[in-house]
Amino acid sequence: MILTTNFGELLYPGLRKIWGDRYNDYPEEYSQIFGMETSTKAYEKTLGLTGLGLATEKTQGGGVDYDDAFQGNTQTLTHITYGLGFIVTSEMWEDDQYGKIRALPKALARSVRQTIETTAAVLLNNAFATTYNTGPDGLELCSTVHTLVGGGTFQNEPSTPADLEMTSMEQALIDIGDWVDERGLKVAIRAKKLVVAPENDWTAKQLLGSDKDPESNYNAINPAKGIMPYMVYHWLTDPDAWFILTDCQDGLVFYWRRRPDFTKDNDFDSDNAKFKATYRHSQGWDNPRGIYGSPGA
Repeated sequence: MILTTNFGELLYPGLRKIWGDRYNDYPEEYSQIFGMETSTKAYEKTLGLTGLGLATEKTQGGGVDYDDAFQGNTQTLTHITYGLGFIVTSEMWEDDQYGKIRALPKALARSVRQTIETTAAVLLNNAFATTYNTGPDGLELCSTVHTLVGGGTFQNEPSTPADLEMTSMEQALIDIGDWVDERGLKVAIRAKKLVVAPENDWTAKQLLGSDKDPESNYNAINPAKGIMPYMVYHWLTDPDAWFILTDCQDGLVFYWRRRPDFTKDNDFDSDNAKFKATYRHSQGWDNPRGIYGSPGA
């Protein structure tokens, strides 16, 4: 509870400056990472479905071989409710000489925005943790052994963890080009966006924007120039982790069950003002082909 005894300096005029309550914020970033969806249920459940395998040679006079489609993996995402609030006494509300207490609802909104970003980023910050955020196939988001329903594996993580550089990015694009569907048929999935932490901003700009190979002493062209855009994701906690988002459908998903709802009320007996914000959402992934990532060397 915010009392006059906690903010005595705000009760008297004469302060030259009050600092620490005004900062610029980054534009919304999580919506550039996830496919955004809305939900009207307590949870969302998805199901994978395979296609058919390759055709086989038919002998003269013989019949064709028949194949079956298979049910794939299921995924259930349960929405979580988040909330935050504050209480101000009527005396503190009335006696604040600088309007700082009246500005606290904006601070509440700022806290909510950053909580949403932080919560969404948990998926990428734990993308390589084998005990966290297991997906439809029971594995972490980025793995070297994602299983195929029809048998076999594929990888959306380098076999050897590597920092962001020309060679590792080339290998990532090779791995993405080798992806197949659940029955082993080739899929045309392309890299769409490079996602890096602030520490890799400079490297990403060099790799994707230089006319010449930034890692070569020779007059070699840069084959990575303009191949895809990149973004700095300020909520990544590992400075050398990097990711490539692809154009695969049904990759990372963020479900809004209820967007932030800001409410205000007054307690009848005490006249205290109460402010709160609550919202519900969930995030996860269906198809790990929606992303390729490396934790760095």
